[in-house]
This record gives sequence, structure tokens and C-alpha cells, in this order.
Amino acid sequence: MVERDCPPALSGALPSAGATRRRLISVAATLLVLPVLPRLAQAATILAVRTWPADEYTRVTLELDSELKAEQFTLENPHRLVVDIEGLTISAALNDLVSKVRPDDPYIQSLRVAQNRPNVVRLVFDLKQPVAPQVFTLKPVADYQYRLVLDLYPKIAQDPLIAILNKQSGPDVDDPLARILEDIQRNPVTRADPPEPPRVQGQQPAPALPSTPKPPPATASRGKQRMLTIALDPGHGGEDPGAIGSSGLREKDVVLRIARRLKALIDSQPYMRAYLTRDDDYFVPLHVRVQKARRVRADLFISIHADAWIKPSANGSSVFALSQRGATSTQARWMADKENAADLIGGVNLGSHDRQVAKVLLDLSTTAQINDSLKVGSAFLDEIKKINRLHKNSVEQAGFAVLKAPDIPSVLVETAFISNPQEEALLRSSSHQDKLAQAMMTGIQRYFTANPPLARLGDVS
Repeated sequence: MVERDCPPALSGALPSAGATRRRLISVAATLLVLPVLPRLAQAATILAVRTWPADEYTRVTLELDSELKAEQFTLENPHRLVVDIEGLTISAALNDLVSKVRPDDPYIQSLRVAQNRPNVVRLVFDLKQPVAPQVFTLKPVADYQYRLVLDLYPKIAQDPLIAILNKQSGPDVDDPLARILEDIQRNPVTRADPPEPPRVQGQQPAPALPSTPKPPPATASRGKQRMLTIALDPGHGGEDPGAIGSSGLREKDVVLRIARRLKALIDSQPYMRAYLTRDDDYFVPLHVRVQKARRVRADLFISIHADAWIKPSANGSSVFALSQRGATSTQARWMADKENAADLIGGVNLGSHDRQVAKVLLDLSTTAQINDSLKVGSAFLDEIKKINRLHKNSVEQAGFAVLKAPDIPSVLVETAFISNPQEEALLRSSSHQDKLAQAMMTGIQRYFTANPPLARLGDVS
């Protein structure tokens, strides 16, 4: 009777009381552990895979239902990037990633996927050029679950000065940027490597924008007109779609179209040229947008967006400037919070953030910059109201991170409410995009006519 009631492992000759107690504890421990083991061994599920190729860098994103670890290393002859991802098995979604590599990708030639060892998948990227990779994970935010992000940067970062100087200045135009490059070429200097930013253990350092000596203030000959540089910043991009209208129109797409139209108008002027902080569908962190504008010594910074609200009846255009003393309205504060969250949605590698850059964004803003920004914003509102209703008749202010260039007048233009079906239809229209670009072009001209850059910058001798 005793043997029949005992577990098979305990049947047979009756053991001592001590042995029985030890075996019962062992069985109990096994019963406690067993239900947990299958969960630990279960592979993560890939929810989506995406690639964002661009000249500046290519991003590859794996969206998953749980957070995974990855290790990477690079090989030469030929150039390859190898990424080992723990907690994955080969799946149809991974095979789909192979097909998403585009022939025109500047960095990836092809991709191979294999089960390197149990529960570890290996991705091998055959590269078109050497890269400085960043591999990091993102927590769930907005509509995204866990994301494993692979950013492939060129080993030698592109210099925006070179790209912007493609427009040749006439002989009667003073061009500070051209003089800067000529001086660099005549007097090359050895630059010390910048301090390495903090990074997550096991990650490669983030490539930085190339540095050059800070140029002296431009000095133009009396009567010679100076070339003006306008930085245009199409909001969102890549992983961050921005607001989405009821018909599916994405903010990141429409604002890029408007920015390209405005760039063409600016470039057609004899004394102006435009520079886009992004010229394709990829993500640019907020502090990098500010860095780029300062790098090309922009005379004006215009961030272009399309508004959204919880009620589809909200409508009208708005212009915002930076504030040092809090937002001018609840809506302005809400708008700034929403736009400042772009880094979380788009996906910034926090392990590679330069602390000094973060400090600059936090506390470098000037009264003069804000006053000039308000003048620009007023000129824009006067022109935009001719083609669309204004949501607010005056320039609003709030703590927009993207407007914190301390030495550049900066405005953020909400062209319309993409969440309003009527205004979404307008934003989709090429003719209305042209009207918005022309209104901003006229606003730019009005501002510089009333505030000549030489007088504003103190360049006249």
C-alpha cells in the first residue's frame, strides 16, 4: 500500500527519514523549475522588418515581441558586417529582410541569414564600403514594440559644407562658406580626435560630423551682397512617420515634398541657397538637425511640419518660435512635447549621445535669436493667411528642441492639420504645396529685406 502511493522514483525499499526528506525537496524543486524553462527557451517573434537606405546612413530595424541581445563585428577583404542575435530562430520574417535590401542602398550589397548555433541567428551584410556600425535596442513606444536597430554609418562622415557649396557664387557675391573651405585647403591643420562619447558596452563609437576650425566672422566688401544660407528641416522621417491623416497621408512625406519645393525657389534666387537637413526618407535626431544648420552657418532655420489633433475639426496653420519662459499656450506646450518625442519614436542610440551636445540643446538660447525668430514667424503668418486659415494669428512659443540653435533665427511651421480631412486633401495637392512653399519664400524675402544679414551679423566694416 505504501509503495503504490509513492511516486515511481521513490518506490522500492523504504528509505530513511532523512533520505526521504532530501528526495522530496529535490522533486519539489524540479516541479517549481519546470514550468519556467519552456518560456526561457522560447524564441522571440519578429513582428516586422524594415530598411531605410540613405546617403547619410542606412538603418535596418527588427521589431520584436521581446528585447534581444546582439553582438556585431566587421571584416575586411571584402567588407562585411556580422551581427549575432540571441533568442532567434530562422523564420519567414528574417528571409523577408533579405528581400528588403534595395539595389541602390549606398552601404549594403547583399544580406545572408543563417542559424549560427541553437537560439542564435547570424546576419552577414556584404558591404559596398567600410562602415562604422551602431547596434542598439529600443523599448516599446507609440505603435512600436521592442526594436533592434542596426545603423550603418560611413567610416568617413560626409561634410555638409561640400554638398551645400554646389551652387556657385557669382563674382559680385560674398560667400563666407567658400572662403572657409579655401582657407582650409590652403592651410590644412592636424585635428585632434574629439573626445569619445559615452557608449553602451560592446558598441562601436558613433561617427561624428567632421570638425573644422571655427571660422572668423565673415567680412564683406562694402556694397557686395552676401550669399544667404537657409536650412530647411522636413520633420520626422524613417521610423518616425509623424502624424497620419485619415486617408493615410504621412506627415514625413508631405513635409519633405514642401521642403523640396521651397528649396527650388530659394536656389533660384541669385543670393540664396537652401540646405535640407534630410533629403530622403530617413530619421535624423533633433540635436543633429540643429548641428547641421550650425555646421553650414545657416542664416535662417525653418522646420516644416503638418499638425494633428484628437478632433478632426481642428484646422489652420501655425508658426512657432522658441521660448525661454515656458509655452504661450497649452496647445503650444502640447505641440512642443509631441515634436520633442520624435527622438523616442524615430529611435536614438542613447549610448552614443554626446553629453556636451545635450548640454548645448538644454541651455543655449538667446534673446536676440528669439526676437529674430518672432520677426520671421510674423512675416510667414502674413503670407500663409493668404492661402489658408490661421489657427493662431500670432507666433506661438514653446520649448521646441529643434529650434535651439543659439545663433540662428529658427521657426517651426505647422502648415495645416493633417488630421482634418479637408486640410489633408489640401496637403496632398501639388498646387497647394506650391502655394505653401511660395508663401514661405515671400516671408523669407520680407524678413531679410527688413533685417539685412550683414547688419544683423555685424559684418560691415
